[in-house]
Amino acid sequence: MNLRNTALALAAAGLITGCATGPDRKPGDPFEPVNRVVFNFNDGVDRYIAEPVAKGYQKVTPQPLRTAVSNFFSNLGDLANAANALLQLKITDATEDIMRFAFNSVFGLGGLLDWATPAGLPKHHQDFGLTLGHWGIPSGPYLVLPLFGPSTVRDSVGLIVDVKFNPLNYMEPAVRNPLYLLQFVSTRSDLLGATDLLQQAALDKYSFVRDAYTQQRRARLRGTSDNAAPLPNYDDQDDSGAAAPAGAAPAAGAPAALPNYADPGDAAQAPNAASGAATGAPAGVPNYTDPGDTPASGAAGAVPAMPPAAAPAAASGTPAPTPQTAPADDKQPASAPVAQ
Repeated sequence: MNLRNTALALAAAGLITGCATGPDRKPGDPFEPVNRVVFNFNDGVDRYIAEPVAKGYQKVTPQPLRTAVSNFFSNLGDLANAANALLQLKITDATEDIMRFAFNSVFGLGGLLDWATPAGLPKHHQDFGLTLGHWGIPSGPYLVLPLFGPSTVRDSVGLIVDVKFNPLNYMEPAVRNPLYLLQFVSTRSDLLGATDLLQQAALDKYSFVRDAYTQQRRARLRGTSDNAAPLPNYDDQDDSGAAAPAGAAPAAGAPAALPNYADPGDAAQAPNAASGAATGAPAGVPNYTDPGDTPASGAAGAVPAMPPAAAPAAASGTPAPTPQTAPADDKQPASAPVAQ
């Protein structure tokens, strides 16, 4: 009896817990119970069918050939990228996508080789779901589609349009169906590393995939919205546009924080009465000329005359001694050095 009561109590507790946590869903995922069922179905198909096939394909196919197959389908995808870029009025992106397709189709052996990326033509990732989001269509609730995986209401509508206008649809069924199968296997093979990471990192695979998908779509939608604002100009420039280094003192009348490249003496044209400098000499420069020996040119910077006391020493090659200061009451002038 006690064992039966314990079992009933545990069952009741489980029901109460389930009822309490059922309505507590993420606001963007109101269909979580159904989504989890579809997610588990997709996970089972992937685990027992898609992943073993992808591992076998990776084992028997050399890496260069796998890369060529991926490049081929990526090259076809550039047409859809160009069409959606045009619908979003992204003329530059559309032009680059068309150039990528033409370049790789001609020089890359039908897209098997990717020469456009090294040539500087970037790869864009667009679809009709992003185009709808670019024009303000909300994403709607999160959905998990059978076999196709995570999506939203808006992206599900976009997926229908993308599949309809896929270039593979306009091929013969005998060619189209094998190519669809090869594309699926190639894509799944490229995602084997992501699967291993998901198995190791995620406690709840459903929540992990849902959050990763929604964040990725928001990031791509921000990339397809208005062009990013230009980076600020960090160069100090004056009104004429010349760059100015930081830390220099501003010139008189110049805007704040702009340096003054003018020499302080360039503007001084009048003689300095305090120092006796000639006209046009830089202010603050000492006068090395003898007051009685004025240079003929009168220009500043002329070679100064040699003091008389130093003339004999200069003529004889003997250095002039340091002059001695006579006492105040000494009436005799300082004598020149006596030759020995």
